[in-house]
Amino acid sequence: MAPAAQTRVMLVDDHAMMRDGLREALYRFGGFEVVGEVGDGEAAVRAAQELQPDVIIMDVMMPLKNGIDACREVTETLPDTRVLILTAATEENAVIEAAAAGATGYLQKYSGMEELLRAVRDVADGEHRIPASAIRRVFSEIRAWAQHEKTSDLRRLTEREREILTLFAQGLSYAKIAEVRGNQPVTVRNAIYGIQDKLGIETKQELVVWAVRKGLLDEWQHGR
Repeated sequence: MAPAAQTRVMLVDDHAMMRDGLREALYRFGGFEVVGEVGDGEAAVRAAQELQPDVIIMDVMMPLKNGIDACREVTETLPDTRVLILTAATEENAVIEAAAAGATGYLQKYSGMEELLRAVRDVADGEHRIPASAIRRVFSEIRAWAQHEKTSDLRRLTEREREILTLFAQGLSYAKIAEVRGNQPVTVRNAIYGIQDKLGIETKQELVVWAVRKGLLDEWQHGR
């Protein structure tokens, strides 16, 4: 029977003693192979692209690029690489920043080697080691941002344009929209072209998709 594959780990910390301690503990624990070690965030991003480790143990406070920014860059390009953030910070905001950057785990830097090894194993196995309260807050902030973006985009349209676009997205023809609004079909057609130009949308199909994504049909249904 072939031996189980070892989890490939990269260590990122600007303190050599910390890296030495982590490396020794991982080897002693078994099942891990340390494939790389770097001491700053920029080097971490480069090394991650080259080595593509299974897990990166990443310090936060480092020269050139902090661990949060480095984590964000790594997870954007290497979605299968899991990042365990280590930090001395205790504030919830630090946890939230790590989760928002794509970290799979977050641990206090001096939690104890046994707890750290368990966290690395859990992260390697695909589990999340980030407090649920922080995850909930991240999603809440994402929803708030998305709502703000939706509202900001809709503000680019006048009330008249929003009404015409809503009717158009429902599948009504120019003639039917004109009948509903008391306009001429050519006026409605020109309004639709004007909306496309304002939003930078090329096709009518894309315009309908935009209206749906921005919730115009939801507003129409709630207003019925």
